[in-house]
Amino acid sequence: MNIAFFETEDWEQAVFKKALPDHTLSFSHEPLTAETVSHAVEADVISSFIYSPLTSAVLSHLPNLKLIATRSTGYDHMDLSYCRKKEITICNVPAYGVNTIAEHTFALILALSRNIIPSVERTRKGNFRLEGLRGFELAGKTLGVVGLGRIGTRVVELAKAFQMHVIATTRHADPKKTGEHGITFVDFPTLLQSSDIVSLHVPLAPQTRHLINKENIHLMKKGSYLINTARGAVVETEAMLWALAQGILAGVALDVLEEEYALKEERQLLTNEFLKTCDLKAQLFNHILLTKENVIVTPHNAFNSEEALQEIVHTTIENIHAFIVGKPENVVL
Repeated sequence: MNIAFFETEDWEQAVFKKALPDHTLSFSHEPLTAETVSHAVEADVISSFIYSPLTSAVLSHLPNLKLIATRSTGYDHMDLSYCRKKEITICNVPAYGVNTIAEHTFALILALSRNIIPSVERTRKGNFRLEGLRGFELAGKTLGVVGLGRIGTRVVELAKAFQMHVIATTRHADPKKTGEHGITFVDFPTLLQSSDIVSLHVPLAPQTRHLINKENIHLMKKGSYLINTARGAVVETEAMLWALAQGILAGVALDVLEEEYALKEERQLLTNEFLKTCDLKAQLFNHILLTKENVIVTPHNAFNSEEALQEIVHTTIENIHAFIVGKPENVVL
């Protein structure tokens, strides 16, 4: 097979070369566009990220193309009708970083529950006084998990290891998880009222935008905590600031902010293309949440582990291998 890779980093190229030694490979750091398509005219397979606009005008220059192995979860950057007409298979990376994001979620929970940030900042200044640093145990507390996909389910598993009670709300409640994970399914208002800590694990969609808002945030237990490693716009920032001021929320830990309007996939954050269109640093420093002592903000870093990024590459390799042997996996078209 002639396989052309676009939007690749050097370390990715090394992995692809090692995994696909019997095929003709070409690599480009740039996206696949009308200007760069000449590098792939012989390609049977192309693999790119979301900044390659795979329109009919671009794809029509690839007469041998049989497979698009996108290194993304989404695939709205390509012309599906053209691919269907030309019988071009499309495979994606349906999920990655499940452990990575779940572990970051608990890193944030522990940072709040044990006052890790102020403890470190204080001791760095030579102050070893304990006033104001008293924390609380997670054992026996109620964790409300919103969304039980792969990440939310992994968060539940970690919570049970900490001997927490877990309640959850999700679009499709699986009765098996009640027995396997000890989850009690409740409606969303009940979850807000009953949880000591609420952790969000839902995608951003019209029905989840401002899922927590000015109309319902008052339902949260007074002195509770909110964790968001999903998407910033799932929470209405104004409502969160109000709840912090009222003492409804004792603390908040966010890996995402509502201002991240342009973000579709976490992997974008590591690309120069995204940084050209969205100045996250300016948004972070302009955000009033950063002035709050009981708020922790990490720069959308929950996904960012060696293992998660390797997972994207290895799933792409598996997709290519599976297609070659006639048993395609992760097919979206």
